[in-house]
Amino acid sequence: MANHQFKAKGKKGLFDEENTISNLSAKGNTLERICIMIDFEKFRPMPEPNLLNTKKKSNAGAKPFKVVLMFKIMILQRYYVLSDCQAEYQILDRTSFKNFLGLETG
Repeated sequence: MANHQFKAKGKKGLFDEENTISNLSAKGNTLERICIMIDFEKFRPMPEPNLLNTKKKSNAGAKPFKVVLMFKIMILQRYYVLSDCQAEYQILDRTSFKNFLGLETG
């Protein structure tokens, strides 16, 4: 078992996030390997014209989420057997999920 240094809550250091990500990579982060093997941008042209309504009557309402981001979330849900609520919670909670989705932690 490796010697890990745990800090008290609120004592986050300058490079703690980078160290966490590199430790996850060293342990064999499956999601990182998926990102290396698959270019998700190749999937963008397929669903985008069918999903996004370009003929809007007004600018009201929220902007749609990015198609590739939602596709990656569906992969997480399928791989880890997560409901929508659990997927949202795990994305907020897990550094590896945020990194896979291209979201910033914080």
